[in-house]
Amino acid sequence: MGYVLVEALLLLSVAVFIVTAFHRLHIPSSLGYLLVGVILGPYTIGPVVDGEHIRVAAEFGIVFLLFTIGLNFSLPQIYALRHLVFGLGTSQILLTTAVVGSGAWLAGLPPAAAFVVGAVFAQSSTTIISKQLMEQGEEHDRHGRLALAMSVFQDVTAVPFVVIIPVLGAAAGSLAAPLGWALAKALFAFVLIFLAGRWLLRPLFHEIAARRSAELFTLTVLLVSLASAWTTHTLGLSMAFGAFLAGMMLGDTDFRHQIESTVRPFRDVLLGLFFATIGMLFDPTLLPQIWHWSLLGAVALLLIKAVLVAQIVRLANVDAVTGWRTGIVLAVGGEFGFALLAIGLDSAVIAAGPAQITLTAVLLSMAAGPILIRYGAWLAPRAAGSTARSANYALRPDAAQTALFKDHVVICGYGRIGQSVAHFIEEESVPYVALDMDPWRVREARLAGEPVFYGDAAERDILEAAGVGAARLVLVCHDDPGSAFKILRHVRALRPDLPVMVRTRDETHVDALRQAGATEVVPETLEAQIMIVAHALTLLGVPSSRIMRRMRALRLERYRLLQEFFQGGDLPRGGADAESADRLQPVPIPPDAYAAGRTLEELDLGRDHVLVTSIARDGKRRLGPDPATRLASGDVVVLFGAPEDLRRADLRLLGRQRPGS
Repeated sequence: MGYVLVEALLLLSVAVFIVTAFHRLHIPSSLGYLLVGVILGPYTIGPVVDGEHIRVAAEFGIVFLLFTIGLNFSLPQIYALRHLVFGLGTSQILLTTAVVGSGAWLAGLPPAAAFVVGAVFAQSSTTIISKQLMEQGEEHDRHGRLALAMSVFQDVTAVPFVVIIPVLGAAAGSLAAPLGWALAKALFAFVLIFLAGRWLLRPLFHEIAARRSAELFTLTVLLVSLASAWTTHTLGLSMAFGAFLAGMMLGDTDFRHQIESTVRPFRDVLLGLFFATIGMLFDPTLLPQIWHWSLLGAVALLLIKAVLVAQIVRLANVDAVTGWRTGIVLAVGGEFGFALLAIGLDSAVIAAGPAQITLTAVLLSMAAGPILIRYGAWLAPRAAGSTARSANYALRPDAAQTALFKDHVVICGYGRIGQSVAHFIEEESVPYVALDMDPWRVREARLAGEPVFYGDAAERDILEAAGVGAARLVLVCHDDPGSAFKILRHVRALRPDLPVMVRTRDETHVDALRQAGATEVVPETLEAQIMIVAHALTLLGVPSSRIMRRMRALRLERYRLLQEFFQGGDLPRGGADAESADRLQPVPIPPDAYAAGRTLEELDLGRDHVLVTSIARDGKRRLGPDPATRLASGDVVVLFGAPEDLRRADLRLLGRQRPGS
């Protein structure tokens, strides 16, 4: 008993250290658990943990994983999404399994083992896909939505493999009878658990919930999930299959979210143990012998899945570029494949040698996946071929078309926000040109007669073709800070005086974007905060006039443009507060002024807490001038600040007060 306790402490210590490091590096924790298994496995130097001691507990990780998957796919949900589940998702799983399995069989593997390899390769990592798409801000793009949906549905459409693979290990001779018998038992288990869910589980959870005991609720969740797993295990099927059925029955109840919250800690810990046991199967000493086969397998996995998914998506009337981007995202191998591989090993369907090659190939694909997803926008048009490129080129802005626009607005990103802004602009009879990288969205907008073009606004020639040289305003409406910085750099090189407004998700990049040349930056989280505060104060009975003042003050504090105004001859209502408010003040530079011939940096107006917002020269207005700008006689410098600060800056510019005095 003491030895087992020492092994458990060793396993937990290494797991905490590795998983913490992986979290800091933003690497999926599942890969961290795999590394834990490699370190503590029998094939590496150092302490060894007996995998058999944790294998039984680790198997329950798959049980709870399938249970939570079932919770998220109740029967009504699956029926409502049947076209996607049994269309794109099922086609991808079946075709990948068939193509890869056939290749493995031709390479010399037995049919059953080849089937397992195909099933393992057919899976994709939802964790890696969702994380990378969110980092790139593409989770709501068409290819992002398709890829995420198909990767999640893979877990459902792969459940039959959990039933079939153990049968392959037990069957001898013809598979027709064993498979038929297994499917019959699976149908019986489904009906049994369905009836139990309808007549027993719902009343049971209503009764347990009425007791208001978290401990009793947790015990009941564990009892139901493990009892369902035991039922299918007794029938000769996988425990995970029974857990999935139980989750699916409970997914249509009012308790789904609480059940998922209750089982999540058990699932995450036990699933971590499962991945550790998979890592213990990895033998680094075999790498010199199998690295070329593993590398070939990883390349085959990535290429085959990318091509198959691209063609399947194309058959669903999606454009070629989006199809290829979806295929590139889904090409990465998945953690659920490790579960199928473990089932195949336990059932003696696949030998240790081919399993090592398969495991290494999937790991290599998972390592390469984020890189491929990151460069998917560059790879997809080239993979789509000349036809797709020419089709998208036809949607690019044509100089002959955009030359007709003058004093227009260039909208970068025609998503939800870009379209809303465009419609308001159009109502004011202001022309606009929009740029977007989603060819499907561009085609739909063009069919509706809207001036939307396919192109990357971060490219200088695209901005020039969109008529930036004659534009009144540039709006960056997509949430991609990297692209926004490139757009600002190109716009400032082409039109230093052109106002640019940038939308961002939060306030992380606000200062950097302003320094890069953004006239104004609008964080979504700030506007959401303002609206929530306003509604909360309204519900609390705060007078509406006070709420409006508070909201206006908050906006003025964050948005400089809302503060910039010329006072004029008549002061607005507000008395002393209005007189002391920050404002704009133009200062003409006469020939004998101290500022004439000096740069803004030399004048150092910042020490007076004054900002130079623009310089008017020869009838042209230059916004956000560079500190190296040298003032000349006849210039008009527009300052922004408090009245007293403006007075000191005015004296300094005209020479009545020298710097340092």
